[in-house]
Amino acid sequence: MTGLELLCQVCTLAFFASAAASRPSEEQEAVRYLLQFGYLQKPLERLTDDFTNAEVAAAMRSFQLASELPPTGLRDAATLEKMRQPRCGVEDPFNQKTLKYLLLGHWRRKNLTYRIYRYAPDMAASAARRAIQAAFKYWSDVAPLSFREVQHGPADIRISFHGAYSWICSRPFDGPGKVLAHADIPKEGTVHFDEDELWTEGSFRGVNLRIVAAHEIGHALGLGHSRHPAALMAPVYGGYRPHFRLHFDDINGIQALYGKKTLPATPAGTLPGLQPTSPSLPPAKVPDPCTDSLDALMFGPYEQTYAFSGGYVWTVTDSGPRPLKEISSLWKGLPAQLDAAVHSPRTKRSYFFKGDKVWRYHGFQLDAGYPKPLTRISAKIDAAFYWPVNKKIFLFKGTGYWQWDELGWNNLSSYPKKISMLFSGVPSHLDAAVAWENGRVYFFKGGQYWRVNAQLRVEKGYPLSTTERWMHCEA
Repeated sequence: MTGLELLCQVCTLAFFASAAASRPSEEQEAVRYLLQFGYLQKPLERLTDDFTNAEVAAAMRSFQLASELPPTGLRDAATLEKMRQPRCGVEDPFNQKTLKYLLLGHWRRKNLTYRIYRYAPDMAASAARRAIQAAFKYWSDVAPLSFREVQHGPADIRISFHGAYSWICSRPFDGPGKVLAHADIPKEGTVHFDEDELWTEGSFRGVNLRIVAAHEIGHALGLGHSRHPAALMAPVYGGYRPHFRLHFDDINGIQALYGKKTLPATPAGTLPGLQPTSPSLPPAKVPDPCTDSLDALMFGPYEQTYAFSGGYVWTVTDSGPRPLKEISSLWKGLPAQLDAAVHSPRTKRSYFFKGDKVWRYHGFQLDAGYPKPLTRISAKIDAAFYWPVNKKIFLFKGTGYWQWDELGWNNLSSYPKKISMLFSGVPSHLDAAVAWENGRVYFFKGGQYWRVNAQLRVEKGYPLSTTERWMHCEA
């Protein structure tokens, strides 16, 4: 080795050593997060920035409880992964006693104005205005509030996009994928978004402006962060949801501040057969979505999530289940007590299984020749879902599963195969299964559900409560 080569090698090693030293350790990363978002509080009389191990462990347990992780107080991989998720820049001063919404103040007036001072560089101004208008509507739909955009002059709520540094804000953003936005409490009226994010609407790409804006507007109206991960006011961004609705915790919080809307608007996208004005059903025969088990779950027609129990069906939304309806009033000729249900976006057909028969519908119309007998698949299956990855329908019974291609020849002689051979950590003898609009697959059994990742393994932190997280019932 020449002297020049040795010198280059030494310089290279020195560079990487310097870079490694400049990177924060996982411990520093975790402490910085806990301090930034209000889990660690430094007493005024303390002269140093050091925290004791006991203080860090207590703060870590608080964060883990808020994130529905095991409260070990240890800095494990699942905790760091949760800390690295995109989120709001406002602190998390949760209501530790009731675990409900936290109120931070309110406006004395209910007719408020807003003004957009600066737009995102990668999103058309017209699209951003529509997304922000829709974000305000979430709150005016459930509380006696009105919002009017102004183009000039002062406004109650002032909206702007900026990057790492801005003369209008003392809180710099930190680049893509970390803190997405922040806001101030009422009377301050500022709502800021990180312009380094890819802001979008109507797409799973980037960050959805409508949902993040609704969250930050919630802060500007006086709401703190929610302890319910499915709530809009949860601190971590939950991703794009086309049919997003407010959680009951969001609604309870805003109505605690401003009262209830006297004439609530009908949620957009509600099916005619599931209108809240549907006639009341005999109470003795109606299942309770918060206590009764599911027969089947299906992401189906009109991109709605349908839950089936006994003789009834309801659509599941982010604000809870819609009014129940008899199954036969939607799908004429379909029996009660289904075994499984699945909708195929490939053929626009819905399949319903009970006993040794299958019913097939196009929309809500029964196809000719149905029901038909199940011939090469066991009767009384447990669950079914359509998997867009390979465009096949999966059917489950007991410990086994089948893959079925609607449009191709199927060699089912090697089935059923063990569920555990394909899905790691998924239970057997399921109640229901669904591949949802976010691309994830969910399995349901006994009041709990499991979610699998792209490697078909159950994700950390599961199972979770079906009634709390899917039906949004209060614990």
